[in-house]
Amino acid sequence: MSRQQRDAITDDPHEGFGRPGRRSRPRTKDRPSYHDAVEATVITVDRGRYRCLPAEDAPIVSATKARTLGRTGVIVGDRVRLVGDTSGAEGTLARIVEVTERDTVLRRTADDDDPFERPIVANADQLVIVAALADPPPRVGMIDRILVAAYDAGLEPLLVLTKADLADPDGLMATYRPLGLRVVAVEPGADLAPLREALAGHRSVLVGHSGVGKSTLVNALIPGVDRQVGEVNEVTGRGRHTSTSAIALQLPDAGGWVIDTPGVRSFGLSHVTPDSIVSAFSDLSEIVQDCPRGCHHGSSEPECALDVAVAEGRLAPERLESFRRMEKAFG
Repeated sequence: MSRQQRDAITDDPHEGFGRPGRRSRPRTKDRPSYHDAVEATVITVDRGRYRCLPAEDAPIVSATKARTLGRTGVIVGDRVRLVGDTSGAEGTLARIVEVTERDTVLRRTADDDDPFERPIVANADQLVIVAALADPPPRVGMIDRILVAAYDAGLEPLLVLTKADLADPDGLMATYRPLGLRVVAVEPGADLAPLREALAGHRSVLVGHSGVGKSTLVNALIPGVDRQVGEVNEVTGRGRHTSTSAIALQLPDAGGWVIDTPGVRSFGLSHVTPDSIVSAFSDLSEIVQDCPRGCHHGSSEPECALDVAVAEGRLAPERLESFRRMEKAFG
């Protein structure tokens, strides 16, 4: 490595702005403006290194986080500003000096009792819930919980059912039809045109239980990406984690991105409130304005306006049943 490259890595102009030691003074009060900083998107994070893409045809830049960002988290999908060596050449390292305001953030907690939110992906606009129809069998509770997270984050949900060659998707499709949820069923070797159409032009984050075939799906959508594929344990019926970190990948000829995330076996929702879910359904949010104060809109709530609307024929019973299944997912 040349001296110039070493200087680009170690010479951080933020060094003068840290907490001064005892009986010492900061070196300067003038902070750099970074007017020439390069805008980029974080596409993956690995052990404190952030892989950033400044533009679609530009080289990927490896970067660290500047000291002035402190505890500010940087996650996949973040739009950031870079300084330093942004050439992307081997052995070079840039610095992230700013994280711009996020449009959306998908979060989860380790479990429902965990008060600490874990941001997963920033600036996505669509959440793709990937579930297998068999091997492993579908877990409606898991689908519901991820769906709740999508509504809470303001993301458009899309349910993708894999392994349709092993089981009929009609039953599961009917379960989610009252919610107006778009559902696409796929099987190995089948035409993925309907799915490509649903993904085109979106920044879609793929989330699902381990072993449902997310990596297989990504490999089919983006030939040559070679995401590692795992197998389902025949005894436990559980999948093996194959993706170890989230990564954003550009869809060929589709004008969109998919963000593949590691498989999950739980999806905590301690950060979600009933009101945030109601607000995702325009027809329900108008009705609940007539609910008594403190109503959580569950089936045991007295005088809930949603029950009144069903009794008066203003709301389909199937619609209310589907919503209350969502409410039970985090209630």
